[in-house]
Amino acid sequence: MSGTTAHQTNVTKFPVTPRWEDTQGIAGGTIILTLDGALPVEFIEPGDRIITREGMRIVREVTVHRYSGEAIEIRAGALGQDRPEQDLVLPSQTPVLIRDWRAEALFGQAETLVPVERLADGDYIVATTALSMRLYRLRFDTPQVIYAEGLEIACGAVAEARELRLAAE
Repeated sequence: MSGTTAHQTNVTKFPVTPRWEDTQGIAGGTIILTLDGALPVEFIEPGDRIITREGMRIVREVTVHRYSGEAIEIRAGALGQDRPEQDLVLPSQTPVLIRDWRAEALFGQAETLVPVERLADGDYIVATTALSMRLYRLRFDTPQVIYAEGLEIACGAVAEARELRLAAE
């Protein structure tokens, strides 16, 4: 009996690795462009009309969760004029669209989606740790790139979220 208890104790000591989809999102307070104006992400609800790179799209799902872990702080203007409009902290795996000389210089492409951690330079885009950040994940009918504080951030589709949940079960 004591061997079983010791084994169970050892298992609980292993760190829990967060699911990939839990390491992405938009922090509370981040301003999102909508057809009703610029709104904090926490005001966004299913049915709201968001401005995306493809035009107006309707939010189908909003999920909220707490995140603690690796994050990136992007200083205001670090990625161009008003990009972002104010200092912004994102989980390190959040995909950001870059489409200027940075995309060409860093990745050899005119535009590309990259995890924000790949843009860290130590001065204006800095690695940090988030402690209990409230993250909002917006989902659409198809994957979209939205405007958040002047940055272009990728958001997934509802179908992708369901597939991930089924795979986890």
